[in-house]
Amino acid sequence: MSVDSDWAANAACKTSDPDTLFVQGAAQNRAKAICSGCVVRTECLSDALDNRVEFGVWGGMTERERRALLRRRPNVASWSVLLQNASDDFARGTAVSRVS
Repeated sequence: MSVDSDWAANAACKTSDPDTLFVQGAAQNRAKAICSGCVVRTECLSDALDNRVEFGVWGGMTERERRALLRRRPNVASWSVLLQNASDDFARGTAVSRVS
């Protein structure tokens, strides 16, 4: 799977009211639910992390969750590359375990 620079066109939230993704408190869980089955969740999250987006739910993570992740991994040069590699590794591992 390659990184799609036009991922937003395939996002589950593309027809949602943007205000539903920029909320506080318990409403964030509803916003995160929109992301749960999104086919471009990884691309969305990596874009938000790489660009240090401060507000809203992106890729299923709130701003607080993203800040915590950025603090835990300050030396990541490209979240896009890291998450894509992790996704590829997971897919290969899942395919191997299905064959076994």
